[in-house]
Amino acid sequence: MLRLVATAMLATLLGRLWFLQVVNGAAYVRAAADVRVRSVPLPPTRGQILDVTGRPLVTNTTRPVVTVDAMALAHQPDGGRAVLTRLGEALGRPYRQLAEKVRLCGPSVPQPCWQGSPYEPIPVARDVSVPVALQISERQQDFPGVRTEPRPIRVYPYGRAAAHTLGYVQGAKGRDGLEAAYDRDLAGRAGRTDVAVDNTGRVTRTIRQEPPVPGDTLVTSIDARVQAIAEQALGEALASGGGSSGAAVVLESATGRVVALAGRPAYDPSVWTDGVTAREYRALPLLSQAVQGEWAPGSTWKVTSAAAAAAAGYGLGATYDCPPGYTVGDRVFRNFAGADLGPMTMHGALVRSCDTIFYRLADRLWRRGSDALQRTARGFGFGRPTGVDLPGEAAGAVPDAASKRAQWRATRAEICRRSREGYPEMGDRARAAYLTELARENCRGGGVWRGGDAANFAIGQGGVLVTPLQLARAYAAVANGGTLYSPRVGLKVVRPGGTTVRTITPPVTGRLPASDATLRFLRQALGQVPRTGTAAGAFKGFPFGRIAVAGKTGTAESFGRRDTSWFASFAPDPGYTVVVVLSEGGRGAEGAAPAARAIWEGILGLRERR
Repeated sequence: MLRLVATAMLATLLGRLWFLQVVNGAAYVRAAADVRVRSVPLPPTRGQILDVTGRPLVTNTTRPVVTVDAMALAHQPDGGRAVLTRLGEALGRPYRQLAEKVRLCGPSVPQPCWQGSPYEPIPVARDVSVPVALQISERQQDFPGVRTEPRPIRVYPYGRAAAHTLGYVQGAKGRDGLEAAYDRDLAGRAGRTDVAVDNTGRVTRTIRQEPPVPGDTLVTSIDARVQAIAEQALGEALASGGGSSGAAVVLESATGRVVALAGRPAYDPSVWTDGVTAREYRALPLLSQAVQGEWAPGSTWKVTSAAAAAAAGYGLGATYDCPPGYTVGDRVFRNFAGADLGPMTMHGALVRSCDTIFYRLADRLWRRGSDALQRTARGFGFGRPTGVDLPGEAAGAVPDAASKRAQWRATRAEICRRSREGYPEMGDRARAAYLTELARENCRGGGVWRGGDAANFAIGQGGVLVTPLQLARAYAAVANGGTLYSPRVGLKVVRPGGTTVRTITPPVTGRLPASDATLRFLRQALGQVPRTGTAAGAFKGFPFGRIAVAGKTGTAESFGRRDTSWFASFAPDPGYTVVVVLSEGGRGAEGAAPAARAIWEGILGLRERR
C-alpha cells in the first residue's frame, strides 16, 4: 500500500513537472522574459549658480509639487485622459496643457515633451496651494498615478536678467546656457531606485534604493549689479528707439571674463518650472542675442581695416582725402549723408568715421590681389566662435572670394529664376526693378569677388557678420595690448562644503595681427571718438576725468529694415569692454552710444537703477 501510494505520488510529481517544463515551458519562458528590472533615477539637489560676489543667480527652494506617473496613466482604460481631466479641474488648468507635459519624447514627438525616464514621476504643477495638495492626496481613488510631495525646484531671483546665459533645466538635466555647459558639475550624482516591472510596464516591487549626492555650486564672473545696469540700459534704448532686439556685453578686458550678458527679447526662465505647453514653447525667445545674434558691424569694423592698412604698408599718420564719394568700377560708394570731410589722417578717419578713405584702401588692395583685409579680420577672431563656455555660439562670417563663389553656386538656380520672373510680390516697383536687374547681372556673372565687395567689406558691410561677444572680445584685445581670450562665464566650481573643485581660467587663443604701435594708435584714435568724434553728442558732459572711455560708433544698413546701431567701447579703470547693439536702432551715435554711456555711468554709480 505504501509502495503504491509512493509510486502514485512520484508519478503525479513527474507528470506535473513534464506538464510545466515541456507542455507549457515556452509560455513560462516568455512570461519570465517579460519581467524586467528598471532603474528610476532619483535626481539630487542641483547646485546653485552664484555671481562673482556670491549673490545667487539660480538657487533652489522646496515647494509642493504635483507629479504624474506616466506608466500608471498608460494602464488606465482611456490612457489616463479622465485622470488628467480631473487633475486639470483641481489645478485650474486645461487637459491639453497637462497632456503635453506628460507625453514622452520620441522620434516623432515634437517639443515640448518629457525627456526623462518614463518611470520617473513627471512634475506638472509646482507651488500648488495646501488645500489643493490635500485634495489630491486624499482622493487617490480619483487620481491614480498622481502624487503631491515637497521637491526642490529652481528659482531665479533676478527674473529675466541673464536668462539666456543661465539657461534652464528640464527633466533634471541642463538644456541650455550655464545649466547645460556645467551640467555635470551642477547635477551632482543621481541616486536610483531599481524596480521590477511586468510585461505591461506596471511596477510590481522595489528592489533597492541608492540616495543621490547633491551637486556642486558654480561661481561665475557675472556681476549681478552690472548685469542689472546693462539690462536696464538695453531695455530703455530699445523702448525709446523702437528697436526689435539687441544685446549688451561687458567683459574684463585683461582677463576675458564675462561681467554681464544682456539680450532682448528675453523671458523668465521660471516658465520651465511647471513645464511648458507647445504654444508657450513656440513663443519663447530662446535665441541668445549676445552669443547667437549676428549683425553687420558697420564702422566698428574699421579697427580691423585700419590694422590691415598698417600691415599692408599704408602709413597711419599719412594724409588721405575724404571726398563725398569714391568710384569703384561703375558704382559710386558714398560717405554717410554724402559728407565731404576733406583731407585727414587715419586717426581722423576713425574719429570722424570717413568711409571713402576705407573704400579707396580696399579698392587698391583688391587691385593688388591682396587678402589683407580678410586675414586681419580673422586674426581679430572674426569668422569663428570665440569658444565661450555657453552652448550654441554663432560663428559670424568673414566673406571672401571662395565663400562668395560657393554661395553663388548654391543659389544660382533661384537667382536665374528671379532674373526671368522678377519680384512681382513686391509692392515697391522701383525696388523690384532694381533687384531684378541685380539678379540678371548675378545670373550671368555672379560668384566673382569684385572691388565693390572689397569696398563694402572694409566698412563692415557686404556679408560681414559678427556677434556682440565677438566684437567685444576684439575690442578687449585692442584695450589689453593684443591678447585674444576665449571668454568664460564660469569662475570656479565649489563643493557643498566650500572646497574649491577647480578654478576656470579663460584660455588665450591668439594675438591680434597688429604691432604695439598700431594698437597704441587705435587706442588713441578711439579715445577721441566719444570726446570730439561721432559719439561726442551722446557723451556730452560725460566725466572723462573719472573714466576715460574710448569707443567706436557703427551704423550698418539692413535690407528692408532700419539701420543696426552699434557702439563698442573700453576703459582702463575699471578695465571693462562694453559693446551694445540695437537691431533697427538707427545710427550708432543715436541709439547704441547713449545706451553704452548709461552702462558706464551705472558702473560708476552715477545712475540710479530702477
